[in-house]
Amino acid sequence: MRIFDRGVFFEHVRNDPFGGELEQSQVDGMEAIMDIWEAVVPNADRRWLGYCYATAAHETGMEMQPIEEYNAGEGMAYGDKDPETGQTYFGRGYVQLTWRDNYAKADAELHLGSKPDAPTTSCEWLAENALKPNIAAAVMFIGMAEGWFRGDKLIDFFDGEKDDPYGAREIINGDKHIVPSWSNGVSIGNIIKGYYMSFTAALNHAAAAVEETNYERDLRRIKGERERGFRDPLHHE
Repeated sequence: MRIFDRGVFFEHVRNDPFGGELEQSQVDGMEAIMDIWEAVVPNADRRWLGYCYATAAHETGMEMQPIEEYNAGEGMAYGDKDPETGQTYFGRGYVQLTWRDNYAKADAELHLGSKPDAPTTSCEWLAENALKPNIAAAVMFIGMAEGWFRGDKLIDFFDGEKDDPYGAREIINGDKHIVPSWSNGVSIGNIIKGYYMSFTAALNHAAAAVEETNYERDLRRIKGERERGFRDPLHHE
């Protein structure tokens, strides 16, 4: 079921936050995220999707494709090859899934399988599967909703009137107060908050376009029924 008009969504995000240009790979990555959202959790709070997009934008450096951790876990315990599986569990995905236990959790939660047989859909036994857009999107949605990464969940920051995209950075990382050297004095939490505002506005416009299209379709259907002689349920003799 389509919840969002893709054309309207990309028209808005092309201008903000992408500054007027979009690469096809960015479009493909964002569409993969939207496809999984509509298939898995179409009725969830739309702000959750806006914040997932914002997180992906920050974590991938605006590439909007699942990526590998830049230094492949060098110097980190999770950067060592596992002696049983032969895999290295450094960060991969739209958000950086790390450690063997979390790769195994992704397998269990997403029903990916847990066998080393080739070919395998398992992330634990073939870590590069975490880079597949559909798997990476599901890990991001479900992981952020259920608190896989740090215990904090989307509902803790976006629920009813609660709307805290700055604080929501705690879901992934405790670095919201840090000001990068390249950010002109803006903290990471506020950088992602800005992305969130842009993505959520685009999603609202895209959803409204679908609702308008559905309304117009329903009006045409009602008009056609009247013209074919169906009784108008709004006017009784």
